[in-house]
Amino acid sequence: MLLDEHILISLERRHADHILDGSKCVELRRRPMNVPVGTTVWMYAKLPVASIVGRARVSGAHSLAPSTLWRRFAGVSGLTHGEFFSYFDGVSRGFALALENAERLPASVSLAALRDVSPGFQPPQFFMRLDGEGALVRAMSVHEVQFEEIHSGSLTRNN
Repeated sequence: MLLDEHILISLERRHADHILDGSKCVELRRRPMNVPVGTTVWMYAKLPVASIVGRARVSGAHSLAPSTLWRRFAGVSGLTHGEFFSYFDGVSRGFALALENAERLPASVSLAALRDVSPGFQPPQFFMRLDGEGALVRAMSVHEVQFEEIHSGSLTRNN
């Protein structure tokens, strides 16, 4: 059963690209995230992109010692050994959010478009929960459908 839970995470473009191309299957964090399996993760690529670029589904959550996280997820972390241990320096436990079914949106959703539907919107520093029926999720979903319909020829634009 899939949940109708949604979160938004901010990440560097390279990490979003690696998740979307399948070479990175975990999002690493210094603090745990209480996110259930099945949650939709929307990916906001930080500046200079400043857009929602894709989404994935949570397949697991792991709170472990950094050395154990490295042994388990090094090959799908998107980080070098040095980057990984520098990031987790000073913490006894790190967190890996396992992701599956990653897909790039056909057209990214800009920060300006997000603010059009949610004035004052600020991308999260850590992560934020989204209402599955709320304006942001609707805007991202509608944006995707409109792009697909325009490019399949079933929707015409009024110019």
